[in-house]
Amino acid sequence: MSIAEIVMGIILLLCCLILIFLCLSQDTKAQNSMTSAITGASSESFYGKNEGRTKEAKLIKATKYGLILFFVLTLAINIVPLFFN
Repeated sequence: MSIAEIVMGIILLLCCLILIFLCLSQDTKAQNSMTSAITGASSESFYGKNEGRTKEAKLIKATKYGLILFFVLTLAINIVPLFFN
């Protein structure tokens, strides 16, 4: 294994860990069900509506960019050995 493969492998591993963290930190889609009617859980305030959207939008955007980076790194790790043999 070359140094470039080892470095890209470490970066790929870090990218995987960050993607796992981003996916786990995203909120699940809440449904309007009987439990929310019983418990009185509602986000009708302006702060409640917008705070969730901006946090979730940032997490979704970061996840998309992370997945693109993961895809490019995976391709690079498989292509680099072809040129440096």
